[in-house]
Amino acid sequence: MTATTTSSASTPLFTVMGATGHTGGKLAHRLLAAGARVRAIGRNPDKLAALAKAGAEPCPGDSRNPAFLAEAFSGADGAYTLLATDRQAPDYAARQHEEGEAIANAVRRSGLRRVVALSSLGADLPSGTGVIVGLHAQEKRLEAIDGIDLLLLRPVSFFENFYDALGMVKEAGMLADTVAPDLATPMVAADDIAEAAARALLARDWRGVAVRELLGERDLTHADIARQLGRAIGLPALPYVQLDEARFAEAMIGAGLSPSFVSLYLEMTRAFNDGRIGSQGRRNAGNTTSTRFEDFVPALAAAYRQM
Repeated sequence: MTATTTSSASTPLFTVMGATGHTGGKLAHRLLAAGARVRAIGRNPDKLAALAKAGAEPCPGDSRNPAFLAEAFSGADGAYTLLATDRQAPDYAARQHEEGEAIANAVRRSGLRRVVALSSLGADLPSGTGVIVGLHAQEKRLEAIDGIDLLLLRPVSFFENFYDALGMVKEAGMLADTVAPDLATPMVAADDIAEAAARALLARDWRGVAVRELLGERDLTHADIARQLGRAIGLPALPYVQLDEARFAEAMIGAGLSPSFVSLYLEMTRAFNDGRIGSQGRRNAGNTTSTRFEDFVPALAAAYRQM
């Protein structure tokens, strides 16, 4: 990777973190399709190969290394940042803190002036929200950097998270979590997050600190998800079961997730169930995204059949 000087307005350059993940990969492809140049950050060089073939500059490296990130941000017209979801990290909160500090340090060192940061609904709260507390801290780090224009994107649960539930559906014949079955929450497709980030980076039309919630096409319950997924995979009676925390924690740790992450995840779902996490305003055209779960469920069904 070689840093370049700031690109011309006609051919902007954007740095994308998490470029092999759910949102970063889709964002990188959207930016390339729009004619922009893209530096694609990821841990695995092999996984960056497809983006390199599409025209991106691959930047393999550790996102907890501020010197690496500063070089990747240098000369860019804007960057998309996020905290990696490392569910096997022995200390998940410490992992978030380390990466968050590296990102903020790199933004300062690089002279980057425009940042779109992936956050979450509930990041306005300083405590009691589990994994989201780390995103609250990251928002505050970035807000404290003088002279940058910062857009905080706040979605909630991704449709893609249900890929992780397919194993339990296959083995136990149920969809399960600790979320209350009839709790309607915003859920969103990763592609809709990428669309919002791409639109913002290409327009570069906000100043100071701005917040945009992304609430999906409509609120959904886990019971809704089970019904739609069940019909798609030929199990129309597929139930959603709300497990007690101890049983769910045992299952998650048995699947290889760290006790640290599991503890924070359970605190987060408790906060949802208690109604402490929610939108700061009413649903409107600006925070409602286009992809319906009905449009996404065929991909889940295809993945289930391939198991």
